[in-house]
Amino acid sequence: MKQWVKLRLVLMGIIGCALLLTGCQQKPAAVKQKLTDPKFTDISVHDPSVIRANGQYYVIGSHMQTAKTKDFIHWQQLSTSVADQKMFPDIQSDLSDVFSDTNSDTLWAGDIERLADGQYYMYYCACEGDNPTSVLGMAKAKKITGPYHDQGIFLRSGNAVADDASYDATKQPNVVDPHTFHDKNGKLWMIYGSYSGGIFILKMNEQTGLPEAGQGYGKRLLGGNHLRIEGPYVLYNAQTDYYYLFLSFGGLAADGGYNLRVARSKNPDGPYVDAQGHDFRQLRGPNGTTFDDETIAKYGVKLIGNYTLDTKKPDSSGYVSPGHNSAIYQASSQKYFMIFHTRFPNQGEAYQDRVHQLFFTKQGWPVTTPLRYGGETRTKYDLQQIIGDYQAVQFSKTISAKITQPKDLTIKNNGQVKADQTAKLQFQKSGQESVLTLGNHQYHGYFISQWDEYTKKQTMCFTGTDQNGEPLFLVRKATK
Repeated sequence: MKQWVKLRLVLMGIIGCALLLTGCQQKPAAVKQKLTDPKFTDISVHDPSVIRANGQYYVIGSHMQTAKTKDFIHWQQLSTSVADQKMFPDIQSDLSDVFSDTNSDTLWAGDIERLADGQYYMYYCACEGDNPTSVLGMAKAKKITGPYHDQGIFLRSGNAVADDASYDATKQPNVVDPHTFHDKNGKLWMIYGSYSGGIFILKMNEQTGLPEAGQGYGKRLLGGNHLRIEGPYVLYNAQTDYYYLFLSFGGLAADGGYNLRVARSKNPDGPYVDAQGHDFRQLRGPNGTTFDDETIAKYGVKLIGNYTLDTKKPDSSGYVSPGHNSAIYQASSQKYFMIFHTRFPNQGEAYQDRVHQLFFTKQGWPVTTPLRYGGETRTKYDLQQIIGDYQAVQFSKTISAKITQPKDLTIKNNGQVKADQTAKLQFQKSGQESVLTLGNHQYHGYFISQWDEYTKKQTMCFTGTDQNGEPLFLVRKATK
């Protein structure tokens, strides 16, 4: 009799555990890829523009800041200012007319592209700063590191324009922030512009590296009446057959609300649209206005903005005013990367560069990982590998200095979601796109296990974008 009672108790315990499995929180299952501390080395290159050369990746930015890396994790700073750069033999002498014409002693965001002759073409710009008195010029070199030989100024704006020419800053561009790129057919283009009359694109000549004749400022893609939109960069994705136009909205300072957004087109020169169908050709500030952020806030698929992962210690994690990015596809790993500069919570104007992976949804829109790249590869996960307590960063498209705070979210063993609002998860264990619904937002995106440099542990993350072009980041909390 006693044995039968014991057996019944054991059976009841087994059944009870089985029933509870769907409701109780278990320890997440391990993932296949084991990440260890990447021991990141950091650099400071404002407005980084990336190019691959000699088996490495180089970035060049404002003030002739340059750096290089082989893996997007460990970087070497090559120069920090115009004063210590080595690309020009004597930059003050070589570019004396550039500095004189713009009342400047430094260069702003530049770009380098390798053309058909095998040489490297540097597109540099200088600006007075508090107005659109700017110039764009070009120099070339046989090696990525120089020496570069100046080929002269080819475009001017503001007071740098000849006295007998008219210039209207509400309609014509501030000629800064160049990005020169080849389209899928090998045709050369240059996109550029900032604030003032907007973002423009020029057809370029592969043999000379200069704009084709007779274009003036080229074709306007967006902007006008001094909107806070700048830093254009174009990336072509052969799988989606779209050109993606990256832009920085807001102001670059720590209180400027800088954030990264994207639109896309089947053609390098547009028209560019976002996920809601907004035509960027219509993106223009009302007449007589300056820095009208409300007008531009609805445009673009947002990728990243101000956020923290720690409400108690907001300065211990996250970014402030991430922006002015470049992006690149690494064929060897079949990965897409986005490189940008960012400031940090409660750290003033100090900035560093960060690299995040990009993924593309079924609808062809990019999403970026919540945490910086640490060697992770997106793979197949099952439900047990994603269960746990998360910090959920739910972004809006409002342009503000406010830092988005995380909220608690739990994914249970049965795939149900507990949050501060109605929540539902449609999980795809194949490693394909999952859908997470929070309130009236439906986020399409991907789970990926990343290295968390703040907790010094590997953790599960999610990145997604909703029907409004607003992103969601999930970062699982560290377990004790």
